[in-house]
Amino acid sequence: MGSYTTSSSSAQGESMNGKLIFRQLFEKESSTYTYLLADSFHPDKPALLIDPVDKTVDRDLALAKELGLKLIYAINTHVHADHVTGSGLIKTKVPHVKSIISKASNAKADLFVEPGDKIYFGDIFLEVRATPGHTLGCVTYVTGDGVDQPRPRMAFTGDALLIKGCGRTDFQGGSSDKLYDSVHSQARIYSELVYTSAFHFQVSTVGDEMLYNPRLSKDKETFKNIMQ
Repeated sequence: MGSYTTSSSSAQGESMNGKLIFRQLFEKESSTYTYLLADSFHPDKPALLIDPVDKTVDRDLALAKELGLKLIYAINTHVHADHVTGSGLIKTKVPHVKSIISKASNAKADLFVEPGDKIYFGDIFLEVRATPGHTLGCVTYVTGDGVDQPRPRMAFTGDALLIKGCGRTDFQGGSSDKLYDSVHSQARIYSELVYTSAFHFQVSTVGDEMLYNPRLSKDKETFKNIMQ
């Protein structure tokens, strides 16, 4: 896929504190959170929205404008059943914005990502990780590793992993078997990550959820029985 890769000389040698602009935004009808991220050190302050909702597009665009950001991407973790994505509406209001979703989702978008791809906004990037199970094409976006990337690292899991829970697996190509395997395989790599839940104004770590999540901390057969 294409990426926004313009480098900023002003970021060289500066502290990473404050580099990432981060806002968590709530849509109450579907209890969905949207995330606004931007590179504050880059001259253009390029930004992206994760899981925008159609009913709150005007609010999200107004915030981006207020913060002086240049929105370049509207990206989705998966195809949503509980609300309409705001990506299409955003593109009518800000034509240069590109929509992004996983290739496995079989949905429409300007750009399609696969596991291992990187999405750059300024000098910051998100890594794409496959976490199918809630839906066939679910992915998790993980902030990049490296001395020039913000800390702590974060994972935007959509509905694959929730704080003390996980998304349902009985529709849209969902599979409890795949969800268990995909989350646990990623957890072995990213146990230290702080992650944000789509349905809770809280944060946790992937490692803690593997220990204390009442569903995903169980063995695989118990998990599958819970999800029936």
